[in-house]
Amino acid sequence: MRQRIITTIIAVLLGMQLYAQNVKHPDTYNYNRGFECLRDGKEADAYDYFDKETQDNPKNGYAYAWMGLILYNNEMYGDALSMLEKAQKNIPSKDKEYLCMVYRIRGDIHKDLKDYDEAVSNFTKAIKLCPDDTRCYNDRAELYYLIEKYDLSDKDYDKMIELDPNDKQGYMGKGRNAKMQKKYEEAIKQFDHVVKLFGKDYSPCYSFRAEAYAGLGQYDKAADDLITAIGIDGDEKAFYLLGTIMADSASTIMVSKLKIQQLKEPNEPLWPYNTGLVYEETENYDKAIEYYKKANAISASDITSSRISQCYFEKGDYQNALHYIDEAIQTNPSRVAYKFNKADIEYEAGMIDEALTDISSCIAVYPEFYGYYYRKGFYEDNAGLTDDAIEDYSTAILLEPDYFYSFLGRGDMYMKKDMKAKAIDDYKKVVEKDTVPSSASCAQFAFLALGEVDKAIAFNQRVLDSFPDNMGVYYDAACLYARLGENKKALDYLRTCFEKGYRRFAHVNRDDDFDAIRKSKEFQELITEFQVKYIQEEGGTEIVRDDVSVEIPFTKANGVTEVQCSINGLPLHFVFDTGASDVTMSMVEATFMLKNKYLTPLDVVGKQNYLTADGNVSEGTVINLKSVKIGDLELTNVRASVVKSQNAPLLLGQSVLGRLGKIEIDNEKRVIKVTGK
Repeated sequence: MRQRIITTIIAVLLGMQLYAQNVKHPDTYNYNRGFECLRDGKEADAYDYFDKETQDNPKNGYAYAWMGLILYNNEMYGDALSMLEKAQKNIPSKDKEYLCMVYRIRGDIHKDLKDYDEAVSNFTKAIKLCPDDTRCYNDRAELYYLIEKYDLSDKDYDKMIELDPNDKQGYMGKGRNAKMQKKYEEAIKQFDHVVKLFGKDYSPCYSFRAEAYAGLGQYDKAADDLITAIGIDGDEKAFYLLGTIMADSASTIMVSKLKIQQLKEPNEPLWPYNTGLVYEETENYDKAIEYYKKANAISASDITSSRISQCYFEKGDYQNALHYIDEAIQTNPSRVAYKFNKADIEYEAGMIDEALTDISSCIAVYPEFYGYYYRKGFYEDNAGLTDDAIEDYSTAILLEPDYFYSFLGRGDMYMKKDMKAKAIDDYKKVVEKDTVPSSASCAQFAFLALGEVDKAIAFNQRVLDSFPDNMGVYYDAACLYARLGENKKALDYLRTCFEKGYRRFAHVNRDDDFDAIRKSKEFQELITEFQVKYIQEEGGTEIVRDDVSVEIPFTKANGVTEVQCSINGLPLHFVFDTGASDVTMSMVEATFMLKNKYLTPLDVVGKQNYLTADGNVSEGTVINLKSVKIGDLELTNVRASVVKSQNAPLLLGQSVLGRLGKIEIDNEKRVIKVTGK
């Protein structure tokens, strides 16, 4: 939505330039300051200035219009509509450009509120004011597309093409409408025209055409179009189609095309990355990891490291999963999703305390996201922290009352505390909300808790029938029958779940649904059978890592502690500095490494500011060190800053130390003791 608002602002700015000679716009201090702030993205300041303007000049409709736009941008729909009504009454009738903008914004608001008739009415009024403005027709055409009135949508797109024969949105819109009606040949015809007009720089015409080709089963052509779209600008739709339609229906074709592209552009990480994506979507995790690592070798990326981590996670190899998610976090510490991923890995590896710490850090950054509270409650639920789980499930419900899993979790916790009335209320909420079977359904458990066994079994069977290849639904069936006391059925479903690829043995061993059969010989043998089979066949490891200690010798020189390191195979001595934030080196070392191929131009990441010892801020070049070896320890993909000073010391800072573990300095033995996983 924000992008649409920005587009509207730009359009009006252009309109003001075009119509300034015909209509006199306000020229007061507060109005001009508000306009400047809005242009600079300072919405709160802009609103204050416009508000002051309307107090001084209550008939300034332009100020009301901008205030309405700001309110809409912040999803304050009622207040926005009130402001826009004042704008409509006070903007001069001859200023059609601004009045058109008001109706377009009103139409967008009613569209967001799903009041589609009113939205159509406002877009139509905008068209009457500015019948030659293709943007107005596009607004209404998009709305007609949304409500599946494709014929009416096509008429507006036709009008756009009539007004401007080179309007790519008109052709793209008609192509999309045809695709939605499975008129794939007609869709391809429209997209072909856009390719001819704008194909060199406009990726959507290729990604949309690829979807139409796939609809006809012409996967070879679809693959070519996806590669073209990704090559232009990393088209998001192309990524999505590559990982869904192509991975499901034509993975062999897609992989072959991507491998050919790798041969054409061996230094472009996009191609091995996308090959990994297709393999991951087809659950060939070993191959996915292989190609993701190839992409990282060309150009290290936190996104690629996180995908490698996810593949290891799906394999049940939590040790490697943690290693690569730590690598992603170190590269991009501001991305909270990585901490969330790490918490899930820690939970599955049995590291409950660590998981709770990391999920709490996610909540600290985004305290209004219900998903983090639900997940924290889930960890606490399975760790026996009943009161804490109730508190977090309750917060998740407060923030998102339609997420039925939160009610189920809290209901189970209430039942544990013998608070049956509250538990029953929560279970009733689940069956009210979870009515359509999905792979994430849980109504069967709520029915069971309410004593409606037949409904529980029937709903569970509907889920199994709807998703026969989903391992998760078999796990849920095993849990249900274990709760019912039908142990043989529970074990049979659990076996099927393992056979379909379920590897989260640590969770199975903690899940209280299996408490009644956990100590049985059959349960223990089943778990052991698949753990051993998995490790033998796939090299999987589900090892909860123990702490290990390594001692690294150091020397003292001129009052500083130095350790010997190997950077990409080059032996160097670094100052071991617990007060420094990053790894830094001087231009001398960096130049030497480049000349002698210890670094390549691809290892240069960009620029960043850093704080020098004297308190000044300087700019340095950021490089990626593929390997940093300290004693018997090795870290991969470490960011380092190259400072301009020729005499700058080689500093080993927290970006490395924080990944090693607990640091202790033994001055008597002259060793640094590192304790970590």
